[in-house]
Amino acid sequence: MDKVFREKDMARKHVIGDYTKQFELLRDNTLELQATKLDTIVKINVYPNGNPDSPTRQFRRIYVCLGPLKKGFKACLRDLVGLDGAFMKGPFPGHVLIVVGLDSNNVIYPLAYAIVESENTASWKWFLENLGDDLELGSNSDYTFISDRHIHDNMRKKWGKTEYRDHLWRCASVTTIPEFDHLMKEFSEYDKEACQWLKRVVSDELISKMYEVFNGKIEKGRDKPVISCLEFIREYLMKRICNVMKAMKKDKGLLKPTETDILDARKKGVSQYIARWNGETSIWSLELFKINMW
Repeated sequence: MDKVFREKDMARKHVIGDYTKQFELLRDNTLELQATKLDTIVKINVYPNGNPDSPTRQFRRIYVCLGPLKKGFKACLRDLVGLDGAFMKGPFPGHVLIVVGLDSNNVIYPLAYAIVESENTASWKWFLENLGDDLELGSNSDYTFISDRHIHDNMRKKWGKTEYRDHLWRCASVTTIPEFDHLMKEFSEYDKEACQWLKRVVSDELISKMYEVFNGKIEKGRDKPVISCLEFIREYLMKRICNVMKAMKKDKGLLKPTETDILDARKKGVSQYIARWNGETSIWSLELFKINMW
């Protein structure tokens, strides 16, 4: 059995790579990725070393934001993103942190990812600072972050706090239904329209699970060595973009498929509107004419 285990371990290293050796090659791999992908940001963070003359450092974190994804996300201008983390499954402890948004077809749009030592305040703060730099976020930014983790304090400290945002933070950070209902009631008294919007977001299955979908797709990569894991994620993102582009080319309409479905549903409602005379100037008006597509 010992011999079988050793042979299996050797075969595994040959197929997916050596866990220890890949940390030594991580810097070279990063330079190669940045050289081939325009505007790609990759940042490696290491543990402090008491000896500055030492040629080696101990790996701590790595952050990746592919240039084409960042450019596409900014072009979409959908200021809604989800944040989440997942365990690494290899012999070394760690977490994969991800941030995903929604594209113009209301489908998940991965933006950036990282491998960190653990899912703690320091690692999330580092990840969010890098994300903020890539998205050029400031205290006046209007991005909405959705997460099932208690990371909102880091975002509030980084990108400012207003009375309106403070209501959102408190509603989003509760852990019990009664507390949530109580804070939602307070929020409704402050801004009823915004409260209704938040309820729709919470109940929207697509939004609440958009990062779980991405985590499920990269599950098989989380048991691989660090470079193999990063390449697994990058290759999945490339394939996903190609598949989405193929699907978009098949659609012959002026709008995206989801937008077409929304518009068709609104058209059925419009057919029930009543035309009313609007004065001597022979101008007709439609009652309830305003259509809100989103």
